[in-house]
Amino acid sequence: MKSKITWLIVGLFVISLFTMIVGCEQPVADPDPNDVDEPDNDVAPPPDDRPVEFLSIVTGGTGGVYFPYGGGMSTVINRHIPYLRATAEVTGASVENTRMITEKSAELALIMNDVAYMAYNGEGEQFGGDPQPIRAVFSMYPHHFHMVVLDDTDVYDVEDIRGKTASVGAPGSGTEFKTNLVLDSLGISYDEFEVFRLPFAETGDDLRDGRIDIGFWDVAAPTSSVMEITATRDIRLISFTDEQIETITSQYPFYSRFEMAPGTYPGQDEPVVNPSVWNTVICHVDYPEEYVYDITKAIFENIDHLIAIHAFANFTTPENAVEHSVIPLHPGSIRYLEEVGIDIPDHLIPPEMQ
Repeated sequence: MKSKITWLIVGLFVISLFTMIVGCEQPVADPDPNDVDEPDNDVAPPPDDRPVEFLSIVTGGTGGVYFPYGGGMSTVINRHIPYLRATAEVTGASVENTRMITEKSAELALIMNDVAYMAYNGEGEQFGGDPQPIRAVFSMYPHHFHMVVLDDTDVYDVEDIRGKTASVGAPGSGTEFKTNLVLDSLGISYDEFEVFRLPFAETGDDLRDGRIDIGFWDVAAPTSSVMEITATRDIRLISFTDEQIETITSQYPFYSRFEMAPGTYPGQDEPVVNPSVWNTVICHVDYPEEYVYDITKAIFENIDHLIAIHAFANFTTPENAVEHSVIPLHPGSIRYLEEVGIDIPDHLIPPEMQ
């Protein structure tokens, strides 16, 4: 009898052990961040009376501010606009983003104002002389033009780029677009130095490891890919002279003088003067007015979420949407801005509203 009881206990133990093993081996799926119907994703419940529509926000590289800013926009949209589900995408940034909007392969894009101005007016070889069908949704914040070198490099002025190696930004990026305009305005040709076209993170890696002498970034400061260099190397940021700034801004009025405050980066004890440019969220001229109105309203009324991601979102205000836009606003944006008491100047009213 004792033997039977013993075997019974052993059998129950084996069964229990097998159950535990099987249970442990069952795959537990991680939550899918793209599964927008899951309540844990903190999104607005879909409406009962209309289908949910998806929109793509095209941003920039992971080492800049565009991508986290666009990610913050997508979170706000998903939380506050029940019929829209947004996703932020990594791209080559401004020029590529503008093309994606004109081709309708994205709905919202983050771009620099120099690209916006030249695209809207069909200027520059990047757009083949054809005005692009884009409209401004709102202005975001100003960019610092970073010209970064290691502290032991014999580069102290933008003119010293001749004969050096430099990353001018990723192909299709706003940084590369601006670097080309800035250097050209100062009489510096790409033929006078060895050109690399690298994304932000790779520019930082190659500068840190000595594969290039100079890296250019046109981003809000501080930016992560420059900060990462300072973890292991001492850097210097090249300041532009007042004469150089005057030369640049007189040729390209969408640029302006801007000072990067001391202490923005470790070891940067002096202000750094550079040609600044504002950034804009754009959409296609045909994007529905209702959508743009709801997006603009959601962003401005929940701007604290973006400020928590990057302090430069403090510049994202209804007033700046008008003051710093260089192309006409979308009717949906105008509708919201007028509701909150903003006067829209004539040059920002699009042709379809005149």
